[in-house]
Amino acid sequence: MAITSSSFAKLLWPGLNSIYGKAYSEHSVEYTDLFDEFKSSRAYEEDLGVSSFGLASQKGEGNSIAYDEEQQAFLTRYSHVVYGLGFVITREMVEDDQYGQVGDRRSRALAFSMRQTKETVGANVYNRAFNSSYVGGDGLEMCSTAHLNYAGGTWANELTTAADLSEAALEQACIDIMKFTNDRGLKISVMPQSLIIPSDLVFEAERILKSPYRVGTADNDINAIKQMGKFPGGIKVNHYLTDSDAWFIRTNVKDGLKCFNRRPMAFAVDNDFDTENAKFKATERYSFGWTDPRAIFGSPGA
Repeated sequence: MAITSSSFAKLLWPGLNSIYGKAYSEHSVEYTDLFDEFKSSRAYEEDLGVSSFGLASQKGEGNSIAYDEEQQAFLTRYSHVVYGLGFVITREMVEDDQYGQVGDRRSRALAFSMRQTKETVGANVYNRAFNSSYVGGDGLEMCSTAHLNYAGGTWANELTTAADLSEAALEQACIDIMKFTNDRGLKISVMPQSLIIPSDLVFEAERILKSPYRVGTADNDINAIKQMGKFPGGIKVNHYLTDSDAWFIRTNVKDGLKCFNRRPMAFAVDNDFDTENAKFKATERYSFGWTDPRAIFGSPGA
């Protein structure tokens, strides 16, 4: 619907001191803590997994050596989506606006909405991490106790028993992460990097990760998580996570969670010939997702 003179009649009154509701502060960009960011020049991007070699076998004297082969594994596609929003202002509204507020304020509000949209789309990858309706290359949700190896077998990037954020739960998650193997079962060096939490868990996370001694005990034990520097990337609070007790750990695995920017946010203005309305719009094209789920570990909370 077009914004008409009657929509913002008080803007036509001289002496108006301020306009309420369009000057809130924004959070800093947060999706970059959740994903590695890349540019794209194609309609979609694809990551192809490769099943590596297994262990070497003993060769008997005079016998042939055993040969192994790499295989094409799971395929992940990032399909870029266009997001857009706009508004319309009548020519009369522009002419009679005493403060030049309508176009300027609405343009800033439009940019605000576009930025919030991108943060929400990115965070939804995590919000749906335990939802079997949203799957990756192996046909399973991002955090699962039964991820598939292309070469056979399963593995988990989720606690066997879901647990709320606690010292014990974080320690078990770190142990599970350090036991990760590749597709052929060979041990790989995977370490926790950062703890990703909703704002509901910020105080609990601070106590667990930053106290020099164990939290909630009368013992004089050290806080092993802090002393061992298990989270060099620190705590990342994301205000767009919707589950108040779900938490995640990003690891040092490459080709994990990715954001592809196909087209940056662009703002455009045009006029409608018949109505003489001014039309404003913003569009942006991008995609979020994950390739190797070893890059993330999570718990939906108890």
